[in-house]
Amino acid sequence: MKKYKVILLLVMTSISLNSCSEDKMDDINKNVNKPVDVATRFAITNAMTGTAFSDTGAELAFYAGVYVELNAGGSGQMFNAETRNGEPQSATTYNNSWNSLYSNMYNLKIIIDKCTTGEEKGNYTTLGIAQILYAYNLALLTDMYGDVPFSEAFQPGVYYTPKLDRQEDLYKTIFTTLEDAIVNLGKTSTYPVLGAQDIIYPGGTAAAPNNSKWIKAANGLLARYTLHLSFKSPDYDKVLTYASKSFTSKSEEFKMVNSGIPNPFYQLKIARGYLFSSKSLSDKLNARANDPRATGYFQQISKTSGAPLTYEFFVNGVSPQSQNYSYSALLNKSNPIFMLSYHELLFIKAEAEARKSSSVTSTASLTAAVSAAFNKAQSINFSTTNAASYVAGLNITTNADLLKEIAVQKYFSFYEDESVEAYNDYRRLLAMYGSAAAHPIQLANPLNATKFPLRFGYGNSDVSANKNVKAAFGDGTYVYKENVWWAGGTR
Repeated sequence: MKKYKVILLLVMTSISLNSCSEDKMDDINKNVNKPVDVATRFAITNAMTGTAFSDTGAELAFYAGVYVELNAGGSGQMFNAETRNGEPQSATTYNNSWNSLYSNMYNLKIIIDKCTTGEEKGNYTTLGIAQILYAYNLALLTDMYGDVPFSEAFQPGVYYTPKLDRQEDLYKTIFTTLEDAIVNLGKTSTYPVLGAQDIIYPGGTAAAPNNSKWIKAANGLLARYTLHLSFKSPDYDKVLTYASKSFTSKSEEFKMVNSGIPNPFYQLKIARGYLFSSKSLSDKLNARANDPRATGYFQQISKTSGAPLTYEFFVNGVSPQSQNYSYSALLNKSNPIFMLSYHELLFIKAEAEARKSSSVTSTASLTAAVSAAFNKAQSINFSTTNAASYVAGLNITTNADLLKEIAVQKYFSFYEDESVEAYNDYRRLLAMYGSAAAHPIQLANPLNATKFPLRFGYGNSDVSANKNVKAAFGDGTYVYKENVWWAGGTR
């Protein structure tokens, strides 16, 4: 009997030691520097950074700027995009942005769930901010790619090949999410303000939170997305209502300023040198008398060592691949990333007023928008130019003239890092005016006759893994043939 007790004791000791050993090993294998769960006040900061630097200011903007000729692709991938050499129709071209958008939205969904039904239920401020960022990212996703996986996405282990949701339905979700965000930001929360964790609208305190600025951003986005639908279902009264509740100065605009991370366009120039000065843009600026941007936007270069400084523009779609062209004079590592600027909001207002009534010929709202563009919050602007005199020199006499110049001046104001919205505007107006020949913004790349990218192609991560996305992608040439839904397409 004693023998069996000793054996039992040894077995129990072995089990105990083995259990302790496994527990210890589990602890050792944990990466304390990569937590699997964090408070939403920290996660939301990461989401803000990702939204600005990875989604807004990076590849989507680089490519969009080439397609609408704010920039020219003179080298590398951007030259391939410029010359339509594989880039626009390849599944690998936009894969980084595709993955980044979904990753950021997944993280934002976790924040929203936590603040809605989870352990931070009642954290209305963080909830409202997360909803704005979520809607903004969803809009970026569908504006660029059209119909995309959504309702069955973000459910790993449940749906392995999520279906594509229609852009029309996605826009309903965008509007609902922004409206919900406004409601939540108006509620009283017992959770502390984000303070320094809010890196878009920093400086909020318990006594003076920044909820009102986020609400203005949400209303501005609602104005933008309502205008996006002008071809399908115009509602200019609603655009103006939303705009009236948004920014009243550039100090309130929806932008990221982060001295610790250089502006992506600046980074691209330093690291790759792919983007150069577009002759198409230069010609448009020079067609308007006394436009300070005709020279102010571009950097002179020496073609050869010791040669005088000159402007060397890339002829869109024609010039040979080289890095010996003029480039943006606005590049600065400290420039903000605009998600919705004050000048864009004023151009939205000006267009809605002019489209609401064909009798409108007043240039007052256009002048205000141009003035805001001249005073853009970046390292170089054109604040010394008198906007009223400049607009008066444009000799606008009819409503049609006014609408055309609003479109062109808005396009100018987007140079260079607001190019995604310039691309959205170009496609929307292409649908509204009916043809490239009638479009207010005349592009110069001869390849546009058959190969203007009407949308971005799906990312390779899903083209290769999701049969639904693969079928929709086909051979990739659909990017030249099929508009997104709000521009008159079916998907």
